[in-house]
Amino acid sequence: MLKGLMMEAPLSLIDVLDYGARIHRKAEIVSVTVEGGLHRQSYARTLERVARLAHGLVALGVKPGDRVATLAWNGYRHLELYYAIAGIGAVCHTINPRLPADQMAYIVNHADDSLLFFDTTFAPLVSGLRDQFPEHTRYVAMTDRAHMPDGQDLLCYEDLLDGQPDHYDWPELDENTACALCYTPAPPAPPRARSIPTAPACCRRCSPWCAPAAPSQWATGCCRWCRCSTSTPGGCPIWLRWPGRR
Repeated sequence: MLKGLMMEAPLSLIDVLDYGARIHRKAEIVSVTVEGGLHRQSYARTLERVARLAHGLVALGVKPGDRVATLAWNGYRHLELYYAIAGIGAVCHTINPRLPADQMAYIVNHADDSLLFFDTTFAPLVSGLRDQFPEHTRYVAMTDRAHMPDGQDLLCYEDLLDGQPDHYDWPELDENTACALCYTPAPPAPPRARSIPTAPACCRRCSPWCAPAAPSQWATGCCRWCRCSTSTPGGCPIWLRWPGRR
């Protein structure tokens, strides 16, 4: 058998983000926040925050293979979660907020999520369903301390990053390792789980980096190669999304 000599390293989502931080260092990720207003953040800054978040996840006891749920709009914190969770070998379980409550309860229990990160928009929804979620699941509000919703046992997203190093020694993972998990409604049967390996997830995110584009196209907004969906946060590494819009 003739072996290919082009690349022997496994595909890695963190390598995709690292490339963006080095080559498109000043390019901005732009999103409308739930708290109000536009948020702009460079790829270099994003990589630093992803590293700090990874340390925060490990401090909470997240291990490779653990499912970490997100119930959030397409914003910069959601993007950070996607890379940090996958980067440490855990699985990012994105929950469709438009699912009926009974289906949402089913998939959180079926996935056995250890953590559930949520935008404050969904605080009432999470509060109403907590009795139906696993007892061991912990909850993190994706905001800063000033905008925390009511709930004494809620963790604050920005608190997880405070004081953490902005560098992380990322493990080398098999490219077939699951990095994401989503559920597809299949009435009248329960929703069906679909795990996404790292390799195809990388391929979805690498194509915009390699495409010939003028520098202005990388400055802000969502580029013309975008393949964003509601099941996983953004097929394109540049986001400009309003809460509530596909």
